[in-house]
Amino acid sequence: MSLIERHLSAPIREALADTPAILVNGPRQSGKTTLVRQFAEGFSYFTLDDPSLLQVAQQDPVGFVRTLDRAVIDEIQRAPQLMLALKMSIDQDRRPGRFLLTGSANILAMPQIADSLAGRMETHTLLALSQAEIQSRPNNFLQRAQAQDWAALPPSPANALMEQVLAGGYPEMRARATLTRRQTWARSYIEHLVERDVQDIARIDELAQVPKLLTLLAMQCAQLLNYTQVGAQLGLNTKTAEKYIGILERLFLVERLPAWGRNELNRLIKTPKLHFLDAGLQATLARITPDLLITQRERWGATLETWVYGELRKALALSHEPWYLSHYRDKDQVEVDFVLETPLRQIIGVEIKAAATVLSQDFKGLRKLQAQTGSDFITGIVLYDGTHALPFGNGLWAIPLSSL
Repeated sequence: MSLIERHLSAPIREALADTPAILVNGPRQSGKTTLVRQFAEGFSYFTLDDPSLLQVAQQDPVGFVRTLDRAVIDEIQRAPQLMLALKMSIDQDRRPGRFLLTGSANILAMPQIADSLAGRMETHTLLALSQAEIQSRPNNFLQRAQAQDWAALPPSPANALMEQVLAGGYPEMRARATLTRRQTWARSYIEHLVERDVQDIARIDELAQVPKLLTLLAMQCAQLLNYTQVGAQLGLNTKTAEKYIGILERLFLVERLPAWGRNELNRLIKTPKLHFLDAGLQATLARITPDLLITQRERWGATLETWVYGELRKALALSHEPWYLSHYRDKDQVEVDFVLETPLRQIIGVEIKAAATVLSQDFKGLRKLQAQTGSDFITGIVLYDGTHALPFGNGLWAIPLSSL
């Protein structure tokens, strides 16, 4: 594949100008190394996937870092001991742009980390390719939604929506010519991740249960997460099931989507949903193919919803401001798939419909959210498999999924 411009390039370039260390984390094979190499002129390059180098970094982290002036260190989660040594080096020399780090696990959530480099390091998360990156256009969905500016939507991709979603966003996966070859790559990717990376970040007793857990989560994707139920199906207790899901989160495979509520403290105790960060991986684990969806169309909705979740996460990663992403569900079981809350607590609601026709009743949850939030409500959007932006009342729109 030709080199695709990543939207995270600009924020990283800005950070290199005023911050001593920049961490680019994200799943394996998302393109982190390719991205950081674009900024690596004048840097020494080290990868901790090299066993010899890894041994040196683990056994003598201070000695290893002492020899560095400006360096790229790839896969730093494999030697968390380096973080304290990097802190000592930065405290002696606080020049901006000294260290460019990558990690295939959320290193700041690892218990082995002795120091987070707070005030010394800026962190950016690079997920798999977004549709905007694949199509070489700006990722401006959030800006359009805030302005309710749908006058000149980007054209729909030439390929059908289903093909785009099932192809996933990993560059290597998309480089395969057919869906069969892509899903073969995805199965191998997951197998290697479980065999090596899971054990790198956490010593667990039931490693053989992790592939089963992933498959189970793929089948229950976009649903409310019940740890007791998940654990029971695998013979694990509730705490173990929650712990293992946390490990999969640190590897950027899945994420828990919290519930939204007016009282922000109550959000912490409401039931989250679970999404995969890449719909191609979720579809592979759930054994979803276009032929299967002809007879079991109901299974398409969860995969499409998790694809939208990934696209929203990639859009939010580009914002300089802290947005809050959640889902809405009230006591009457009225739901909105996604609630995006701006730093000023303004609300954008997003509902997913896996069809080319939108009806007034599809806005039921959005209207209820609008009534509950009043003047804080910016807009409510039903994303659908169509080609035109359609107004459905004050602040309510049906918008093509291609707008993502």
